[in-house]
Amino acid sequence: MTDVVGASATGSGLARRRRRRWVRGAALGVGVVLVGAVGGGWALYAKLSHNITADEAAEAELARYERERPTALVRGAQNILLIGSDTRAGDGNGRYGKDSGTERSDTTILLHLARDRRSATAVSLPRDLMVHVPGCLRADGRRTEPSFTLFNAAFEMGGSACTIRTVEKLTDIRIDHHVVVDFSGFKDMVDAIDGVPVCLKKPIDDKAAKLRLPAGRVTLDGEQALGYVRVRKSLGDGSDTGRMDRQQQFLGALVNKVQSSDVLLNPAKLYPLLDAATSALTTDPELASLRGLYQLVRGLRDVPTDQVQFLTVPREPYVYDSNRDQLVAGKADALFTLLRADRPVKVARKSTSSAGDSSASAFRGNTAAEDRCE
Repeated sequence: MTDVVGASATGSGLARRRRRRWVRGAALGVGVVLVGAVGGGWALYAKLSHNITADEAAEAELARYERERPTALVRGAQNILLIGSDTRAGDGNGRYGKDSGTERSDTTILLHLARDRRSATAVSLPRDLMVHVPGCLRADGRRTEPSFTLFNAAFEMGGSACTIRTVEKLTDIRIDHHVVVDFSGFKDMVDAIDGVPVCLKKPIDDKAAKLRLPAGRVTLDGEQALGYVRVRKSLGDGSDTGRMDRQQQFLGALVNKVQSSDVLLNPAKLYPLLDAATSALTTDPELASLRGLYQLVRGLRDVPTDQVQFLTVPREPYVYDSNRDQLVAGKADALFTLLRADRPVKVARKSTSSAGDSSASAFRGNTAAEDRCE
């Protein structure tokens, strides 16, 4: 069901030029497939478009609550909710645990694209954040009661529509599009580009995640990449903070891998990537085609690399349970206000800012992938 799209690289002039070439290449690559449909490749185009699952149920549920949803304040700016599902249902997902008939959002990122497409901000929302979840429609047709609970429970209660409504109530930001990917789809996309190189400061030996890797630069295949972005207890301080940091860094490394290769301009390599990506996606109906995805990618081509930022929503330990999170009210409100008004977000490097900093002038995060081996 979802995937996440993001970008990260160094802020040098060379990196900016490479970034523009990559995004233009992405648009060109998808465009080649579209043009190919006219010349006898319609079956190929139709197959790839058919791979994408249109989230019609979410669209209908959101339409039901249209009056209570936030109003978009800046025409042309876009907010896309990227959801990684931990479902155990579906091909290949059963190995990650018993399928109890439920699923939660293992990863959720709010991606804001500025109106002028000169900046993009990706905000991670912790799964352990305590939030107000509205009454939602369950898969069995029943409706849940509103509750104050973990953020990732919203997806379990009512799927993507429930998660979107929860985020909108939390941030007062209108969600324009959403994309969902599951375990199997994530792995397939990594394998389609022959793995993603990352730099590990320490070796990893996690039996639960079945992940054993040496320190230094290593190339992760799909299975290893999934373990890397999901493992929590055996790396760093064992917190969700470290896990979200690794996810953000991996996204940067993923984009750098595609950017530095000829995948997007080589049809023989592009098709496996598109096939894996489209097969993994569940999106709102407007995005559920190659044409819809092309329109989204085309809008990214002029975003400077150093203006693509990753950060985590300002939060602190929940007052009643230190194993849960709550928003740092003033700072989180300041961030949401900036995004809502499509104003610049200033991100301070993690080494110079802390999650609990009360200053609203800068937010803890990254403007570049931490992918250097020293």
